Amino acid sequence: MAKRDYYEVLGVSKSASKEEIKKAYRKVALKYHPDRNPDNPEAEEKFKEAAEAYEVLSDENKKARYDRFGHAGVGGAGGRGGFGGGGMSMDDIMDNFGDIFGDFFGGGGGFSGGFGGGQRASRNAGRGSNLRVRVKLTLEDIAVGTTKKIKVNKHNTCQPCGGSGAKDGTAHSTCSTCGGRGMVARVSNTILGRMQTTSTCPACKGGGKTITTKCTTCAGEGRSFGKETIEIEIPAGVSEGIQLSMTGKGNAGERGGPPGDLIIGIEEVPHDSLMRDGQNVVYNLHLNFADAALGTSVEVPTLGGKAKIKIPSGTQGGKVFRLRGKGLPSVNGYGTGDQLVGVNIWTPKTLSKEDKRLLEQMRGSENFEPNPSKSEKGFFDRMKDWMGG
Repeated sequence: MAKRDYYEVLGVSKSASKEEIKKAYRKVALKYHPDRNPDNPEAEEKFKEAAEAYEVLSDENKKARYDRFGHAGVGGAGGRGGFGGGGMSMDDIMDNFGDIFGDFFGGGGGFSGGFGGGQRASRNAGRGSNLRVRVKLTLEDIAVGTTKKIKVNKHNTCQPCGGSGAKDGTAHSTCSTCGGRGMVARVSNTILGRMQTTSTCPACKGGGKTITTKCTTCAGEGRSFGKETIEIEIPAGVSEGIQLSMTGKGNAGERGGPPGDLIIGIEEVPHDSLMRDGQNVVYNLHLNFADAALGTSVEVPTLGGKAKIKIPSGTQGGKVFRLRGKGLPSVNGYGTGDQLVGVNIWTPKTLSKEDKRLLEQMRGSENFEPNPSKSEKGFFDRMKDWMGG
């Protein structure tokens, strides 16, 4: 059976904001939550379907790929570990979106622990923090996409103990507070009836076990600090202010907890001769008076090398030439911008006696009297054309 469009699943448009997508997911997830629909396979599937849609549309990078390529752009599903290939489980959903359900019900990770609550809390215990980095990109990088390798200082999983924090990875005993579940339960009365919420066990921090002998390398933390080289794929068309994310590339969690994410901020390096205006790039061409009056051919820089353009005789200052498709691609795959070449007539600042003599002769010619036609656009109109296409 073909997958439904993710926007249709959540009932939002492609232009919906991140907050609107989040609110829509909350509404659908609450409607089809298994505790509200016990023994209802259809509701459970819709609950999973909504979680999968939110997992993609809430991530700017995945949303961009989905908008461009559809389900194929995100691996046919949510694009994350247990989500891919339709292998989503309730634990997967609660692992990834526990904060959403906490917003529903005041914390604790959801309704009841009826579908693996203890195991889920154990995996969420000690989640590593996110890392934030900035990557500098040239306009040439942005035009075609690129791959960057960066070195980051971060917490990595301790190798000797495998992240458990225990000596040889085995020196554990069952937590007496939670009985090994990693969670403690609390029943409260709400407008929806009696609800059982769960929270991380304070004694074992969600691990379900306590360490009897700590690992000597990490002192029981399950992670150590060091450098790691990470390869980042930057899609074409990104812009300053966009944030990309790499799931699981942040700091390792404590005692086997899941890692955080790597958040990548984009910083554009100013170009020597081109300026960016959305998907368009702008080049200021300076022509001497003779070339503008007589016409000529000139080479201008573009993001893909040099391009030759013909300057017709009588070209006026402020004229804009458009090089179709020589701009930047949309990060969502919706076309490519143009390069705009604006003409500036260069007036010499110093003149020789011969220059002055020739110019004095031309000054009296009728051809040198300004005589703009009514159909010729003024400076401000040309600027509007420049900026608005």
